[in-house]
Amino acid sequence: MSINLANMVTEQKNPNSIDIDKLSTLDILKVINTEDQKVPIAIHKVLPQIAQLIDKIVTAFSCGGRLIYMGAGTSGRLGVLDASECPPTFGTDPSQVIALIAGGHSAVFKAVEKAEDDPLLGKRDLQLIDFNEKDILVGIAASGRTPYVLGGMDYAHHCGAYIGAIVCNEQAPMIEKADISIVPLVGPEVITGSSRLKAGSAQKMILNMLTTGSMIRSGKVYGNLMVDVKASNQKLIERQKNILIEATGCSYQQAQETLKKANNQCKVAILMLLTHVDADKAKILLARHQGFIRNCL
Repeated sequence: MSINLANMVTEQKNPNSIDIDKLSTLDILKVINTEDQKVPIAIHKVLPQIAQLIDKIVTAFSCGGRLIYMGAGTSGRLGVLDASECPPTFGTDPSQVIALIAGGHSAVFKAVEKAEDDPLLGKRDLQLIDFNEKDILVGIAASGRTPYVLGGMDYAHHCGAYIGAIVCNEQAPMIEKADISIVPLVGPEVITGSSRLKAGSAQKMILNMLTTGSMIRSGKVYGNLMVDVKASNQKLIERQKNILIEATGCSYQQAQETLKKANNQCKVAILMLLTHVDADKAKILLARHQGFIRNCL
């Protein structure tokens, strides 16, 4: 694939930082901070597209499908970060949200040269996880032209799966291959071409929205409490107790005792206290209402 960097806004020179190497440390930070403020504005303009993709993800989850991120370099690492946070935060199975990065696991820590330039690697990585029509693929690339991701998108299309794209340049090849494209135009970077800056920040914020919105719509949040949090360490054990206290108004001791009876399942404990049923009945209620506490009540 030919590369024309001149057509990519993320590769253009930023007039606001042209003399940044002459500035004091504080003034450098002021320039960066001013540019960073453009990121949420750009995201605000694409909220309808983000919402549309979230609705598709929720539907896929309800049918046993998975959310698969695919990217290279910074974009791939951001996908790995977001996917890895879902199990401890929302109690999801690690296979529900998966991130694939060009070059594999080692590329998270050290760049794997030329891996992103091979579209067949994208296809192969999806085949290795048995990607199918129930899944959703979200390609992530600031440039919108990463061959690894494009190869994966071609394979996903062949499988009949729904495809999303997060890119920061208009008229990108990935947009043409996606069913829905999210294109936050954050403009040129403070350091020309360093898309780990504004473009990376925009991608991170959008990924946060995709998984958080999907989990809320899947019943994993009650009020604004992450009631499916898994107590895998001491901090999270205490967080569960605090969530229970916030949700029900119980005492610390009641929270501790009820969580023990509920086998440390926060949702079950909340229903036990709010509906005065035992753990088994609370589990039946949750199963009947697809895990939504409000529907159980």
